[in-house]
Amino acid sequence: MSEHKQPIGPEGSGGIEPAIVRAMPDLIRVAPGAIVSRTLMRTRGGNVTAFALDAGQSIAEHSAPFDALVQLIEGEMVVQLDGEDHGLRQGDLILMPAGVPHGLRAGTPTTFLLTMLREPAPSTQGEACEQAGRHSGPADER
Repeated sequence: MSEHKQPIGPEGSGGIEPAIVRAMPDLIRVAPGAIVSRTLMRTRGGNVTAFALDAGQSIAEHSAPFDALVQLIEGEMVVQLDGEDHGLRQGDLILMPAGVPHGLRAGTPTTFLLTMLREPAPSTQGEACEQAGRHSGPADER
């Protein structure tokens, strides 16, 4: 297996210019026998990376300290999440929670977006509202 990292754009936010419509095949392409990745956007809050895997390529099981969202653009793949296989087809997405072991395997030539969220998700809406300085309950509870 070989891995290619396509260069990102100007220093800062990542590899795509704002307000320009792009087709995924213009941003990343499957390479024979390889895994290709390209960072499209990077901020303190997280990053978005496009991946292209040839059929049969895989990313070994690992865990990450942040939640990650996989959105399958084209192809078919299996995401193993905490020992359980989840089949994905074009248009599907799956959330991989922080700290949970996961890996993936492309069944066909596959492209997907991986969005890493560096801020931990609040456990309840009430906590999210408290963090934002708002109250989510009825007015008489204020």
